[in-house]
Amino acid sequence: MQTGVYEFLAQDRVIYGRPAAGAVAETVATLGKRRPLIVASRTLSRSTGVVAAIRDALGDACAGVFDDCVEHVPRASVLALADEVRRLQPDLIVTVGGGTPVDTVKVALVALAEGIADTAGFDAVRIRVAGDGTRVVPAVKDPPLRQIIVPTTLSGAEFSSLGGATDPERRVKDLYTGRHIGGQVVILDPAVTVHTPERLWLSTGIRAIDHAVETVCSRGPQPFTDATGLHGLAMLGRSLRANRERPDDLGARLESQLGVWLATTGLGRVDWGASHGIGHQLGAVAGVPHGHCSCVMLPAVLRWNRPVNADRQALVARALGREDGDAAVAVADLVRDLGQPGSLRAVGVTPDQFAAIAAGAMQNMMVRSNPRAITREDDVREILELAW
Repeated sequence: MQTGVYEFLAQDRVIYGRPAAGAVAETVATLGKRRPLIVASRTLSRSTGVVAAIRDALGDACAGVFDDCVEHVPRASVLALADEVRRLQPDLIVTVGGGTPVDTVKVALVALAEGIADTAGFDAVRIRVAGDGTRVVPAVKDPPLRQIIVPTTLSGAEFSSLGGATDPERRVKDLYTGRHIGGQVVILDPAVTVHTPERLWLSTGIRAIDHAVETVCSRGPQPFTDATGLHGLAMLGRSLRANRERPDDLGARLESQLGVWLATTGLGRVDWGASHGIGHQLGAVAGVPHGHCSCVMLPAVLRWNRPVNADRQALVARALGREDGDAAVAVADLVRDLGQPGSLRAVGVTPDQFAAIAAGAMQNMMVRSNPRAITREDDVREILELAW
């Protein structure tokens, strides 16, 4: 008889298909907040009208805009946001953008909850892997405020209570969690996503595919996440190709956003594997964007794992329209159809970086929960060779 636990997010609602500015203002009022701070990517804030429209909708209540988020979320950038929150004293954060601003806010909320004032302070609250491979998840106090999120990529960070930040000294991307650091409300407006560069939109779509695949192929799958993950895969496989063919089709873009919602039901709640775990280190060591990490790692990890979960991979392949059970080829075909890079070589990773990637990967909880056990750095190197 199966046993298990599934923990739902501390998330009140998802609003979709409505203009973001009005939905944000309405949500702020519904929550009874009086001083929201907007956090956004610099490009979105300074090169489009998206953030200005939200600020105008909030009026004099808006406490300001923080747009100094940095890709891969180095610890110093998190502290900069935490300091700004302490200075401005907002009662809510409105996060607009992709995984970088969302994770910056998540980890800043951890810093605010725990009183972290310097980069070394993050060591006490990062998720760690013990010598025997078990994960150590420090308890984190509730933060003094929450965030609501308007996502502009398909990374899915808005649907989890797990955030990542990079320690530049160790060249490792660490993970952090807390029940109330994720989005209290998520607002999906496809119109604000048209400013997202095609390469970023489509590559983060593969990131969402990765979320669903590693959920379905988890060493501890669940019926609920099987259902949402497989349906999300079908939606994404169909809509991502439409996004490339018809980038102005807001209906197709919204279908991708809704597919992400379904694809992320396992994020932080079902054991994931080496595609995500090694991908974190590709970002920390080689600066590879999140979406491209999934483009190059997921097919290789599927091939390496197939001896232990071919039956689960057949479900993935079928959801993506392939009847022969080869999930690695199904994903690689989608990556190719979307014009995204399909190898480590194509994203600028060099073999002399493999040692640092492998060493960092062995500290990652997702690598250590891969369906086919990874017990040594040489295992990681084998997967990197497959992806090369």
